[in-house]
Amino acid sequence: MSYGFKRASSVLVNNGGHLFEKNYSLVLRINPKTSSFRRFNSAKTEPEGISYKNITIGVPKETFLNERRVAITPAVTQTLVKKGFKVFVEENAGVLAKFPNSQYEASGATVTQSKNLYSSSDILLKVRPPSIEEIANLKNDSNLISFFYPSQNKELIEELQKKNMTLFAMDCIPRISRAQVFDALSSMANIAGYKAVLEAANNFGRFLTGQITAAGKVPPCKVMVIGGGVAGLSSIGTARNMGAIVRAFDTRSAVKEQVQSMGAEFLEINLKEEGEGQGGYAKEMSKEFIEAEMALFAKQCKEIDILITTALIPGKPAPKLITKQMIESMKPGSVVVDLAAEAGGNIETTRPGELYVYKDVVHIGYTDLPSRLPTQSSTLYANNISKFLLSIGKQDHFHIDLNDEVVRGSIILNRGELMWPPPKVETVVQTDTPKQIKKEEVKKLLTDADYFRKYLKDSLVYTTGLSGLISMSLISPNPAFANMVTTFALSGIVGYHTVWSVTPALHSPLMSVTNAISGITAAGGLLLMGGGYFPSTTAQWLAMSAAFISSINITGGFIITQRMLDMFKRPTDPKEFNYLYGIPALASLGTYGYGITNGFDDTTNLAYLAASLCCVGALGGLSSQPSARLGNALGMIGVSTGLAATLGQLNITNELAAQMGVTLGLGGIIGAIIAKKIPITGKIPIKLYSRKFV
Repeated sequence: MSYGFKRASSVLVNNGGHLFEKNYSLVLRINPKTSSFRRFNSAKTEPEGISYKNITIGVPKETFLNERRVAITPAVTQTLVKKGFKVFVEENAGVLAKFPNSQYEASGATVTQSKNLYSSSDILLKVRPPSIEEIANLKNDSNLISFFYPSQNKELIEELQKKNMTLFAMDCIPRISRAQVFDALSSMANIAGYKAVLEAANNFGRFLTGQITAAGKVPPCKVMVIGGGVAGLSSIGTARNMGAIVRAFDTRSAVKEQVQSMGAEFLEINLKEEGEGQGGYAKEMSKEFIEAEMALFAKQCKEIDILITTALIPGKPAPKLITKQMIESMKPGSVVVDLAAEAGGNIETTRPGELYVYKDVVHIGYTDLPSRLPTQSSTLYANNISKFLLSIGKQDHFHIDLNDEVVRGSIILNRGELMWPPPKVETVVQTDTPKQIKKEEVKKLLTDADYFRKYLKDSLVYTTGLSGLISMSLISPNPAFANMVTTFALSGIVGYHTVWSVTPALHSPLMSVTNAISGITAAGGLLLMGGGYFPSTTAQWLAMSAAFISSINITGGFIITQRMLDMFKRPTDPKEFNYLYGIPALASLGTYGYGITNGFDDTTNLAYLAASLCCVGALGGLSSQPSARLGNALGMIGVSTGLAATLGQLNITNELAAQMGVTLGLGGIIGAIIAKKIPITGKIPIKLYSRKFV
């Protein structure tokens, strides 16, 4: 395909079938004999907007009370300078976030005084909305990007209109897939949820995790999180990592799976009503639903130790979910954290911005939780705001395009003109011209070519795979080679599909039981063992060592798996009768023993098949929490059956049997001792242990 055809294809695809694009001037002709395009001329014009080299960015110090964040960090400053921007940073703007002036200067910024910064900046980047005093210093016809909350700051909008300003609100960026990297609200909510748990733990009088010590047993803390958005999920993850028992509630059914995947219990009521609203927020629920959830909260408040609320409804005060009576029913020393305090709070007794005690319950109503982790907050916010800035325009030019969904949703003022709520997109209808090539013909030509390449690529992949597989017969050393390749291929496919859907919370138990199953390599060691009470050759010593180490891995791996599964166990869970899984284990061993002693030839092969199926079932069982303990039991049955089938086909002396018994028994005891000594919350040591013998 010629370059001219490629270029034409690009323009056609990018313009919905229209040949002409404003950045290109093309003259195309079709050769009817070859059905191809020829390119006679292409002249690229200057992109719209202002070049970054002609723009000065200003980053002032935040003046809002107790605000420690800064709009951009030195790392982001360096990126903007490389793009061509001139960056002015107010003196000490990043000091409270642990970014000194020297770091900004080293990144290419100019550290200056407040007055010079405001008068020189074409684009001002801030965290909080500007005050009336700051607006008075702003340069006319300049641009401002910051959190703004336009429905709450109409007076500030009017003042900015007088200066003919262009204003973008970071809190108004639409929550769509393309804009996730700009979503500063989610970044700050993530930090607020994390910090809420730390503040609660700091004011709670006990451990969050449960412990068994020489001084006595410490029960785990019970935490309830209301709201399963970004802040709620962050709180759930943090509390779970600290060892607490976590419960969560949300009106949106889609949140249930996310909550459960993090190891928390999802609370539900017996009333079906969907709470999904616009922009990923919850909507206001019916009276019946609210009454049912209030009854649920009243019951939970009597049981829990820490309560974290995150419920917000856009454009409205935060819903009151926890009454004064519920707070009074909580245990003395309990802690409540209201992340919706700035919008009025979800808890009736919350005091926005304060920490105080009511009826022996500690109330945390801070409205600046992200600012209490200023370094992390500034880092994430700087990434959000800088990527948003660079998305406004193309080819290193700043240009406001109201047809861009992100720009349209976030722009509040455009050169003094009020653009919020977002303006509608105007659909431009372009009529055909006599000189225009038939779009249907060109589209058909391009589509056929694209499909041909797709089908050709697929056919070549299968051709290579099938031919290569069959061609392996040319290098096959013996008939057993084909059987081994078949086993390897099928086991790879089964293993892939078995492990693919594993719940994230069960990755560690799955890895542990997998390594325990891999200890079935002990079967190879048993086959090669020989001698009397002790091995007599080097090979026999190595075989005994392999069986010994594998037995440590088997016993320790299954015990570690069971202990990790017990971490997910809640006091309200029904009683377990796992010992009943010993029945199929004894049945399989008994059936095998009967068959092998009575001379049935296929008993050993079928026992190996049963062991293999049990091991695959173990991996499948560990893919979800309800079947996880069954999976661990199937793994034990599979390994024991496999080892029994190996021993059953051997003709061994009493001395060799004693050697094997001592080897496997001693290894199992050592594995059990090590597994029992590992702390139950020590995830890294558990993983390292379960890997180290493989």
